[in-house]
Parts: sequence; C-alpha cells; structure tokens
Amino acid sequence: MNARILGIGRYVPEHVVTNDDLSKVMDTTDEWIQQRTGIRQRHFVTSDVGPADLAAPAVRDALADAGVAASDLDLVLLGTLSPDFDFPNSAAVLLRRLGLRDVPAMDVRNQCSGFLYMLAVADKFIRTGGARRVLVVGAETHSTGLDQSTAGREVAVIFGDGAAAVVLGEEHDPSKGILTTHLHSEGKFAKKLMVEVPTSLCDPRVSPDMLTGPGSRLWPRMEGRYVFKHAVTRFPEVIAEALAATGYTVADIDLFIPHQANLRIAQLVAMGLELPPEKMFNNIERYGNTTAASIPLALYEARSAGLVREGMLVCLAAFGAGFTWASALIRW
Repeated sequence: MNARILGIGRYVPEHVVTNDDLSKVMDTTDEWIQQRTGIRQRHFVTSDVGPADLAAPAVRDALADAGVAASDLDLVLLGTLSPDFDFPNSAAVLLRRLGLRDVPAMDVRNQCSGFLYMLAVADKFIRTGGARRVLVVGAETHSTGLDQSTAGREVAVIFGDGAAAVVLGEEHDPSKGILTTHLHSEGKFAKKLMVEVPTSLCDPRVSPDMLTGPGSRLWPRMEGRYVFKHAVTRFPEVIAEALAATGYTVADIDLFIPHQANLRIAQLVAMGLELPPEKMFNNIERYGNTTAASIPLALYEARSAGLVREGMLVCLAAFGAGFTWASALIRW
C-alpha cells in the first residue's frame, strides 16, 4: 500500500510586496532582484499573524478538496522555520485553530526540505498502517523576521509568507501514489545558512549586544554562493536517486516541481538534467521563497493550471538549510 495525495489547499496574505516596494526601504532595484533570484513580488502579513493562522485556511481548503473531515485525521505534521512560539509546537496551535483534540501533532523543522521530510514521514505512517489520513502543511511568516534594510537585502528580498497543505490517504494500487522518497542531511554546513539567536547555546539566550548594530545575530544570514553551489549539485543527485529506485529515467518525468528558492538554481538543475522548460513548474516570481510551503504551493498552482493530471509522473525535490535535501516521485 502506498500513500497518495487526496487534496491540496493554500493560503497567502492579501498584501503584496513588489521589488519596487523593497527598493524604497533598501538599496536595491527590481532588476537587481530579478537577475539574482527571479522574484518579482511576495506576500507579507500586515498584523500579528503566525504560521498556524496562515495554515488554518489552507488546511480547510485541502480537507474540502479531499472530501475528508478534520475529525478523520490520524496525524498532523506542520513544517515551519518561523514557529508561532519557541514552545509549544505550531502543530498544536493549528489543532486549536481547527477545533481538534486528541490528534497526534508535531512540527518538522527541516526548513526548505521540510515538506518532503513530512511527506516521507506521512508515507511511512500510511504504508505501515499507523494512519489512514495524514495532514501535511507548510506555513511560514518570514516577513516579521527579516532585516528589511540594505544590510539584510541578500536574504530579505528572497522570502515571502504563505501556507499550503495536502491531505494524504491510502492508495492500494502499487503503481500509483507516492512511489519513493529520499532524505539527506549534512550538518557540517549548518552555519552557512542560519538564524543564530535567540539560542540556548548562550546564557542569557538573548541580550542587547546580540540584537543591535551591523553585527546583529538576530537576522538570517547566508553565504549565498556557497549555498547556490551545493544546491545545484544536490538537486540532480537526489533526483537521480529517486529515479534509480523506481527504474524510471528523466525522460519519464512529466513534471518537475523544485523547491522555490531561486529561479536560477531551478533552471541550472533542469539544464543539467536535460529537462525541457515545459516540464518544470516555477511560481517563485509571485511568492518568493515560502520555505516549507513552497512545494505544496507550487503543486497546488500546477494542478489548478491543469499541469498535474491523473497518470502523470511528478518529481519533487528540495535543498535548504542544514544542509538538508530530499526528493519524491509521485504517480498521480
């Protein structure tokens, strides 16, 4: 028995922030951002809104699409790098938003690879009979944690807020559903892309000197070229691993949906695989990098556009902080 996606939902805040909007608060231009990332705009929250708040409407849409009641869920997985609180977990907060109780719920903190890590966990639960209906949701409120000044522009221009969810259930045809998932990590590169404080490594966990001045440790930091180099290497490796496990080739892929981190990375990966542009879906130009939400958000839009249809072989892949990377092959 495989797991399969029964329904998909998404939600993004209404407020759109364009590259020109960012150029008013930092030294940047629309051309500069597009050349480096492919991003034209992103969505930001405008009030006190956490990832669980964004997740709730996405989940309701996914449940309706799947024809599944929230009370039928056996497990809830929420991926986020911007949790509502240090503790408790955002998955528990989401249960409150949905009016659920007595359902196992946990956060998965694998950042850009979070959705595929959750997909693998959900798949194993269903395959082994531990669950029949599993909710997987990625949700991010990035905008409240970005240094939106010239000093932080390398990271700040990339990210956006949003949420997307899938409901998974049983598939008794072994040729359909989630065929294979592959997960990897390499912790020695953890500091290449990170937010350092608040941290339990320090006593106190946060202090004024950590937060102020050009050396502030509060904001995300990234060695962009280093991350880029590793991403364009790991993406094809983990995709090849999934193909080898199932006996398929790149030519068999009907649609490739990469994590939406940087359009240039996705284009280089597709070129290296000799995958034609019409077989790859990107929406980073409209949403930026929504981390754990990026793949399900793209999957939602690809299906809505008629690009994901029954019988198609869909390849998902991600790379991100940790470093972590992952892939999945799905026969729709």
